[in-house]
Amino acid sequence: MLRELSIRNLAVIEEVNVTFHHGFHVLTGETGAGKSILIDALSLVVGGRGSADMVRYGCDKAEMEGMFDLPPVHPVWSVLQRLGVKAQSEEMLVIRRELSAQGKSASRVNGQLVTMTMLREIGECLVNIHGQHEHQSLLRTEQHLEWLDLFAGDLLIERKQQYSILFGELQQARASLKELESSTRQNEQMLDLYRFQIEEISAAKLKPGEDECLAEERRKLMYAGKRMDAVSEAYELLYGGQGLDAISKALSKLEDIQGYDTAVLSPLLEQLQSAFYQAEDAAFQLRSYQEGIESDPELLSEVDDRLNMINGLKRKYGETIPDILAYLDKIVIERDKIENRDELLERLQAKEAKLYEDALALARELSQLREHASSTLSISIERELGQLQMSAAKFGVQLEQTTAQAGGYEDRVKLHATGMDEAVFMLSSNPGEPMKPLSKIASGGEMSRIMLAMKSIFAEIDQIPVLIFDEVDTGVSGRAAQAIAEKLSKLAGKCQVFSITHLPQVACMADHHYEIRKQVVSARTSTSVSELSDHIRIEELARMLGGVEVTEKTRHHAQEMLDLAYKQKGA
Repeated sequence: MLRELSIRNLAVIEEVNVTFHHGFHVLTGETGAGKSILIDALSLVVGGRGSADMVRYGCDKAEMEGMFDLPPVHPVWSVLQRLGVKAQSEEMLVIRRELSAQGKSASRVNGQLVTMTMLREIGECLVNIHGQHEHQSLLRTEQHLEWLDLFAGDLLIERKQQYSILFGELQQARASLKELESSTRQNEQMLDLYRFQIEEISAAKLKPGEDECLAEERRKLMYAGKRMDAVSEAYELLYGGQGLDAISKALSKLEDIQGYDTAVLSPLLEQLQSAFYQAEDAAFQLRSYQEGIESDPELLSEVDDRLNMINGLKRKYGETIPDILAYLDKIVIERDKIENRDELLERLQAKEAKLYEDALALARELSQLREHASSTLSISIERELGQLQMSAAKFGVQLEQTTAQAGGYEDRVKLHATGMDEAVFMLSSNPGEPMKPLSKIASGGEMSRIMLAMKSIFAEIDQIPVLIFDEVDTGVSGRAAQAIAEKLSKLAGKCQVFSITHLPQVACMADHHYEIRKQVVSARTSTSVSELSDHIRIEELARMLGGVEVTEKTRHHAQEMLDLAYKQKGA
């Protein structure tokens, strides 16, 4: 449930902090007092769209904060965990939204920044807002199947997930078939190109890293003479010059005087001995290296030719030898597809047919589950409508299947992402009238009651803890208004219900009554929200009954309505 709502600098609201409770809440007040702004604020808290003109004039930003008290088993906790938002189910959930005068928005859940996408996903688990035009969603037939599936329960959802995977594979197979079937003369031209490229690359017999080895070999061959001269001169300096001989003479001198200062001279002697042996070893290696140096112009020409050929392939097929070999693998597959087109086409057609039959079997199972759910839903809706002064109404769900009209699949049952069914909610408002789609026969008042009936059924299924009805009683009066009030009160036993209303029949049934009042202070308009005590509540109900002038008769009538409401709720 929603425990607290804090609003600062939103439209005509300067600062409002409201505490809420369990049960049925009504918000009343004069037209234009700002009742809907509270709903707008809560909508922003749970991810609704905001704009800069919602910020109070002269302020830098608007701030909205909602605190929710939720049971540990509520679905929102798993959503928060999946989104990486740290939250403990034993604590309150606090959502804060800021909207700047420049139109920028920032949102936090328990102090952690979240994106708008994340906030909307979290908010969908917490609050469901039904406006006075919300019944228009009942006219969108694409939503009817979604509602029916939600009502059908876990088995249908499980089968629907299985079907969705199978349908995805079917769509992929059909896309491959379409691509293959659309290949014509262009494929024959590509086949010639692929064959040439495969032959050219294969004939090169490339090996990964070969180009680097060839480049190194080329450097050695190009500079063979320079290497020979440098190595010969270095060898002569070590052996033919004063290199090793000078070190040897130095060793002899130090050996003669070593005994006179062992502490200093012995380490120096060891260093010179080590240097002598290392220089001698280096001289031997230079001689060996010198013997291996050869100048081979013919081999250099062969290396150049090979490198030029590899570089030519790189310009055509890839920046590196692995890229060229990967391209070769790719065009071999494409060549095989073209050469074996007929065989591949048969395999794909067989695969598509098998996937279709498997998907169709699951779609039929979904359809059977929906048929059963339709009957149960219709009975439940009619029972709820009977309690809303529409006892003669008949409700039904029409499930339709269509055959494909194009794409080479004519005379097949058309499958789509949710199965083979299209659902349309049907209604007969009066005895003897045929059932027709809701969009063609229901009035605004009937739509409000149908929507309320559906919400009464779905409240426990979707587990949304906060329901808000923004003037859904518009267009009804008399006994129908009283029935809506009773239904809202009953619905509040399953979740926390809020209603903005102008009808005293609805207001008197509330467990908690809040008045929204607009006032002008220091030439600035501001809105306040206050929870009404029983005495003040009678005055507000009397105002709703009598308009501008409140009389003793309207007060008496208001008291009588409250007394009857208490009895009704007690019953």
